[in-house]
Amino acid sequence: MTTPATNDELWNEDLAPTGPAQRTWRWYHFAALWVGMVISIPAYMLAASLIEGGMSAWQAVATVFFANVIVLVPMLLIGHAGTKYGIPYAVLARASFGTRGARLPALMRAIVACGWYGIQTWFGGSMIYTLLGVLLGAPIGAAAIPGLGINAGQLGCFLAFWAIQMYFIVHGMDAIRKLETWTAPLKIAICFVLLWWVYDKVGGFGPLLDQPSQFVAGGPKAGLFWSVFWPSLTAMIGYWATLALNIPDFTRFAKTQRDQVVGQSLGLPLPMGLLAALAVTVTSATVVLYGKALWDPVDVASRMTGVAVLVALLILLIDTASVNLAANLVGPAYDFSALSPRAISYRAGGYITAGIALVMMPWKILEKSENYIFIWLTGYSALLGPIAGILIVDYYFIRKTELAVDQLYRDDGIYAYGAGPLRGWNVAAIVAFAAGVLPNLPGFLNAAFPQAFPDVGAGFKLLYTYAWFVGVAIAALVYGLMMKGRAVPALRPARTLD
Repeated sequence: MTTPATNDELWNEDLAPTGPAQRTWRWYHFAALWVGMVISIPAYMLAASLIEGGMSAWQAVATVFFANVIVLVPMLLIGHAGTKYGIPYAVLARASFGTRGARLPALMRAIVACGWYGIQTWFGGSMIYTLLGVLLGAPIGAAAIPGLGINAGQLGCFLAFWAIQMYFIVHGMDAIRKLETWTAPLKIAICFVLLWWVYDKVGGFGPLLDQPSQFVAGGPKAGLFWSVFWPSLTAMIGYWATLALNIPDFTRFAKTQRDQVVGQSLGLPLPMGLLAALAVTVTSATVVLYGKALWDPVDVASRMTGVAVLVALLILLIDTASVNLAANLVGPAYDFSALSPRAISYRAGGYITAGIALVMMPWKILEKSENYIFIWLTGYSALLGPIAGILIVDYYFIRKTELAVDQLYRDDGIYAYGAGPLRGWNVAAIVAFAAGVLPNLPGFLNAAFPQAFPDVGAGFKLLYTYAWFVGVAIAALVYGLMMKGRAVPALRPARTLD
């Protein structure tokens, strides 16, 4: 790929198109990748927020499943470009945003992923903290550290898990692929073991499965189902909104288009729905076992006896590491590299991701369920939805899936767009992005800072309920109209994988 015309401010070996020798991922690798990412503590706990909002167990499971069917669509559409041209998300974005403008969507995606990397690292540290408490027979640590809100033991365990994951940053994508492939079957087996354990203990699956929806006639929230369903659906879509953008970072290693399509279709919606059903079932049993619903699997594991508690917590640790590395490290590592390819490699991008995750204090995001669902998940879906809309319209409707790959690595090519100070920036993409984000901004400010922004109109609050959908639709429409008739024909490259 490297040629005299290639700009070293836009190219390095990590960002270059993958060659045939790197195309080793088959459909089962993608299915294993998704099973590995789906079976995680945050995903397990998603159904909890819906039941707490008033849904019945099966309404919650259906909502989670439906959301993942929806988010699979942009996954497959955007993933096509990664497989066809072997390019990562940060390079694909140059076709629509421009060779320099692509740094904006890369940075947006990277910052969100850093937050997720920190959240998952916090979960991993919490498991080490719980495991040590079980082994020692008493919780470790004492009073909370001023300014942090956690004690020294929690901080030490958080830093320990953070350090463990550095091994995979150093050893790159192949180490992550092997980890996901080998741990996915183990995770599936553990799910069935967990079901057997609660059934054996309870002699059934507990009362939550029979608990009616609060939205039925005569219920405490009668007639309010849709007012809860739509924001919940948006938040569930937001859970994977990051991966819907940077999925080319994985599909660029696919052997064929069929491999990425079949693997993702099998690996995402159904396992996500089954995990929600598992979470509901196990939690239902904990009502009988412990007198209250326990939605945190770490809490459930800590209450087991004998060697079971150690095995359960160790498996949860492996699970959390595999999810975090695949879902929250690969994307931002490429994105940070794309900001300055000459200075930042994929590995250096991983170090930056891990560093930012430290200073974001992820436990603050998880203090309240409302923070997690309606501010964190819905909020960043409002930010990333417009980018997805722009990428899809540009790739399918403007360029008809045809890209001139060599031009993506040149600052004087067809993807440089403007001249002078606007060189490298596609104004249409920036305007469309702003148009998709701004309508959701008042609703976000009201949700995140209600005391500072109490007077936001009902219309803006309603729009924020559909944040991801609103952002995708507006940005796609504005971009399509502004780019109509303006696209420069791209020559078909010599080698593609249709």
